[in-house]
Amino acid sequence: MIVRILVLCVLTATAFPAQAENWPAWRGADGSGISHEKNLPVQWSSTDNIRWRIPLPEACNSTPIVWGDQVFLTQGLDGGKRRALIALDRKTGSHLWQEEVSCDVTETTHKQNPPCSASPITDGKVVYANFASGGILACSLDGKRLWHRELGPVLSRWGNGGSPVLYGDLLIVFHGPGTPSILYGLDRKTGTTVWTSTETAINSPIFGSWSTPAIVRAGDRDELVMPLPGGKIGGPGFFKGYDPASGKSLWQIEGLGNEVYAMPIVGSGGRIIVGISGHNGPTMAIRPGGTGDSTTTHTLWRTETKNPQRVGTGVIHDGLLFLADATGILQCLNADSGEVIFRERLGGNLWGSILLADGKLYVSSLEGDTFVVKAAPKFELIATNSTGEPTYAALAPSNGEIFLRTHLHLYCIGR
Repeated sequence: MIVRILVLCVLTATAFPAQAENWPAWRGADGSGISHEKNLPVQWSSTDNIRWRIPLPEACNSTPIVWGDQVFLTQGLDGGKRRALIALDRKTGSHLWQEEVSCDVTETTHKQNPPCSASPITDGKVVYANFASGGILACSLDGKRLWHRELGPVLSRWGNGGSPVLYGDLLIVFHGPGTPSILYGLDRKTGTTVWTSTETAINSPIFGSWSTPAIVRAGDRDELVMPLPGGKIGGPGFFKGYDPASGKSLWQIEGLGNEVYAMPIVGSGGRIIVGISGHNGPTMAIRPGGTGDSTTTHTLWRTETKNPQRVGTGVIHDGLLFLADATGILQCLNADSGEVIFRERLGGNLWGSILLADGKLYVSSLEGDTFVVKAAPKFELIATNSTGEPTYAALAPSNGEIFLRTHLHLYCIGR
């Protein structure tokens, strides 16, 4: 069973109706990208089925999160010199509050990855934002700054993107890629360091990890799983498993490429973890629970052929692994074997991570189209929805609505 990242908080939170839920983190409460919402909208445009739309000041790639009556998002300002955590009224889109930090570091990045690519996360009491070179910010839900912690510059040539994760009393943040690359376990109440794990850093224009770690249950223990680049350019990348409470390294499995954008995809009750390499690298499936070098004992399958570029995170549903290729192809694979079941062209450049809800897949292209496809072994396109605006973020569902961020607007989509 996947460990619910926010389980301690969800148990104490006010319950929503049976078919409604918060979306408190990147990829949802458990990091799977799977929503239990029913009857989400499947058709919209820039004007149809739009409850509200608000303009955004600058392009940004982070996905919003939702808790109760508030929507939270990170936003770069003045080209990243200012970095803001913004709260909006989910009913109207009206501005509730904004807390900013300054950033004097001129971060190197790619033009397609503006500052503030990481999504915020909340436990229903505090909302946290990872601003990379701008540090980590914690605010109460009414906008009071609780703490701000500087971790130093992040100077990868392609910027950064990993979102924070909550585990017990810890906020876990990957501060990288580039030099240095450090995984931090911070006290979520104060921001003080509880543990660190220094990882191999490669200052390269194309190699590194922009991933967000996943937490799984393996036997009688929890494990934090992170894909990382190898020790040298051209060398193999790997999965690394940690004790999330202490940061202690538990195991390592080689076989990934040296460039990883996607979050680990966890499926089959935590039995399978799939890693997706970018830059035409391999896709591989592993199982958790190893000790030391577990490459031989815990690798399930690995693609040996050259794969298309992949940026977004996929999902596993009913034993099926769904992946979106940057080349505009949606793929369905057998999650246990890696066997391809179908490959179908949707179009555009599919960078958006896949959302699964009510038996449907939602995936967006850079060009502003969101494709809705039946989550089944036989391909069936249900709808194609266009805003006509550059879209790099994923969709955030909550209480019958979908929140979609483009480079120009934040949309609340609802029937």
